[in-house]
Amino acid sequence: MAVKVLLIDDSRFLRTALEKTLSGDGFEVRVAKDSEEGLRLAEQGEFDLIVLDLFQPKMIGQEIIKRLKENSTTSGIPLLVLSGTSYCLPKATLDLMSVVASMEELFDSGMPLPQFGETKGL
Repeated sequence: MAVKVLLIDDSRFLRTALEKTLSGDGFEVRVAKDSEEGLRLAEQGEFDLIVLDLFQPKMIGQEIIKRLKENSTTSGIPLLVLSGTSYCLPKATLDLMSVVASMEELFDSGMPLPQFGETKGL
């Protein structure tokens, strides 16, 4: 059974690239073009992982993470945070929000995504 991933990113280019990459690696991917659509899809579907861009036009990533963690339907879904800027939330903040990894950690690990997910319990 394929790992179900929800990808929330306002960049059409990144959504398309990540969707193709993840789908090509055997993941089942749903995409949301903004935070509101992402929250709605997260509440409706049973996802194994949410990949979230921190900087969204309608709602910043911190608020999205907060809402996901406060909702009993979505609170247990691991989060992978990404951003198109060098700024990221401090690791301590991400840990408090139960974020499993940032893209920086993923790429620094040198592991392909499926293997990385296995090490994080996905």
